[in-house]
Amino acid sequence: MSQLLRQLTAPLALRFSQVGGGSSSRATNPIEDGQRQRQRQRWQHNSAAGRGQRDYDLVVVGGGIVGAASAREILLRHPTLKIAVLEKEPKLAMHQSGHNSGVIHAGIYYKPGTLKARLCVEGMHLAYKYLDEHQIPYKKVGKLIVATDEKEVGLLKDLEQRGIQNNVPDLRMIEGEEIQEIEPYCRGLKALHSPHTGIVDWGLVTQHYGEDFKRAGGTIYLDFKVTKFSETQDGGSADYPVTIHGPKPHQTVRTRNVLTCGGLQSDLLAELTGCPRDPRIVPFRGEYLLLAKQKQHMVRGNIYPVPDPRFPFLGVHFTPRMDGSVWLGPNAVLALKREGYTWGDINLLELFDALRYPGFLKMASKYIGFGLSEMSKSAFINLQVKELQKFIPEVTEYDIERGPAGVRAQAMDLSGNLVDDFVFDRAVGTGALAKRVLHCRNAPSPGATSSLAIAKMMADKVETEFSIGKSC
Repeated sequence: MSQLLRQLTAPLALRFSQVGGGSSSRATNPIEDGQRQRQRQRWQHNSAAGRGQRDYDLVVVGGGIVGAASAREILLRHPTLKIAVLEKEPKLAMHQSGHNSGVIHAGIYYKPGTLKARLCVEGMHLAYKYLDEHQIPYKKVGKLIVATDEKEVGLLKDLEQRGIQNNVPDLRMIEGEEIQEIEPYCRGLKALHSPHTGIVDWGLVTQHYGEDFKRAGGTIYLDFKVTKFSETQDGGSADYPVTIHGPKPHQTVRTRNVLTCGGLQSDLLAELTGCPRDPRIVPFRGEYLLLAKQKQHMVRGNIYPVPDPRFPFLGVHFTPRMDGSVWLGPNAVLALKREGYTWGDINLLELFDALRYPGFLKMASKYIGFGLSEMSKSAFINLQVKELQKFIPEVTEYDIERGPAGVRAQAMDLSGNLVDDFVFDRAVGTGALAKRVLHCRNAPSPGATSSLAIAKMMADKVETEFSIGKSC
């Protein structure tokens, strides 16, 4: 009898099983649970610990959005190549690619004729096409760049000309009343309206790039922090002249060629093959605030200020998210470690390295007032309310709270200039580390929006540098 009762009650026990060992229970659906498990497994990749030879034609170091997109593009062009991606974290897109505003930019701000401007506009079109083909959720919420005084109106007109020259689609200048037709709670004299600016989860997009790469025959190794590049010493040195080492026993791969896309670690990776540290990566943390739920209806799309040309950052803006929340910000403060998302994340060696760098000292002295202001806003979040109220007066200090943060890998030269273009580097010499390793040391913002266009450029670069796809 007891066995019969157990059989009869087993389905109920499954349906109303406890979650997390707590006292509360919720109904579960075995089909939905299976779908969630398959989704978790979908993003799992290999671990490169343990014995066994791993030989590749090309290894891409860095599993952020640029590295994943580039590996995908190269393999789609050359499906017979054996390619691997090495990522030091337990999943792709753990840092810049997964800690950003989630905006799909249209290419308004960038100097006409520059590579950055072209890649952004091209990347936006490629991104929407890719999102549609892969059924990745996004929202084309649009964007307003709002002028609140006459001085900003003049700067806004300059931005309009930039956008037109950059072929930003359907960009138009609108007046105050039209602003409120698009954003009913927003105030301003004039605004640039970009209807094709959107929002998406770029971390999710990166995971899809990784899945494309794997389906094409690529291999992704997680938890593989590159600690050393060396010239292969054993019998495979002719075919696979570079060996890449990780911190774990037997964690090595051999390869013909290497492309590094290290983001926050890009200068350190370059130094491992004998390249100079310059340009140096200086990490800047951008801290966001969250708008209270009862005020989220006041923001339909992206609302940005007119950027002040004296400073290198865009200023505080309103950004809706895919989950319905609204982010406000970010500010820009020096991160106390390369992957430091709070004031409590401190690495004294990394901090000292940044503070003693001549380029940082020169930049800090130039923008000391701006820097102190940003630090004050970080400590006292109510100081940002005044900036927010220029656009939506109804927002008060009681409507905001601290939110997430991201860290930007800002490349900086010895003169204190922020490097605003792509930087590729190779070591000097005739050995394998000089001839076979190419470093992408800077992929400037907006790297996520431009990722598919950047990937095409990176594939072209790899084909040229390593003579891939060319007959002998």
